[in-house]
Amino acid sequence: MKSKHRKLVPVTALALAAGLVGVVLGGTGMGTAATKAKPTNTRPPTISGKAQVGQTLTANEGEWTGSPTDFDYARRRCDADGGSCSFISGANQKTYVLKDVDKGNTIRIRIKAQNADGNTMSTSVPTAVVTEAPAPPPPAGACEKAGTGAVGIGDVKPPNRLLVDRQSLSPSVVGGSTQQLVVRFHVTACGGKPVQGALVYVTAVPYNQFSVPAEAPTGGDGWAELRMNRLRGFPATNQQQLMVMFVRAREPGGNLLGGISTRRLVSFPVNLGR
Repeated sequence: MKSKHRKLVPVTALALAAGLVGVVLGGTGMGTAATKAKPTNTRPPTISGKAQVGQTLTANEGEWTGSPTDFDYARRRCDADGGSCSFISGANQKTYVLKDVDKGNTIRIRIKAQNADGNTMSTSVPTAVVTEAPAPPPPAGACEKAGTGAVGIGDVKPPNRLLVDRQSLSPSVVGGSTQQLVVRFHVTACGGKPVQGALVYVTAVPYNQFSVPAEAPTGGDGWAELRMNRLRGFPATNQQQLMVMFVRAREPGGNLLGGISTRRLVSFPVNLGR
């Protein structure tokens, strides 16, 4: 009986064949892993905007390698030299509005850039020292508005003041037989604008020559008219040549001697021979 013999394949040939199969199927199973590359900062982040309370600061991320997929923002409040910093709670957005507590300090931004391989942080240089916000300008009143139209007495505020800039008298010359005077005064403010609603008071000096009328308001043209009746004290002397009057203009309810009120003396000619 003949014996049967199997043909043996050399081990080296089997190994070579397995290797070829591995190549065909996509690899030997012994390749190296891909190199990891987390972000690297090549230009530091910056902050733009005016360092003043109420102004908005905006963060710029700077430049990075590694194709960051996300940025996190963290602001820090530092002393005037940019040191002794502490994180500002909630200030984790790209923009930040400066508050009163920031006054006298500086601000830094810390950026954390990240991708699938990790993250890296970089911090900006400090801003200028944060200054106080300027006081808002007062609202424009009628005094500040353009034009020459009348202004109401309520729109005249210090440092503006009333001014009695013109006067007239009827009759134009006070005669010895004059029984009544009609005197008119023109009131302006705010660089010559007529004032409506100012109260005008007048009395002759010395007193008791003509009656003292009640205060009269100025109209839309700035004029107020008052009537004065003759009293026993006129004429003050037999040689009287002038009728002197004390006149005052004020706002209703205002200070008689302060605020926007004004006072002055005016005079008109007297001819007792008439």
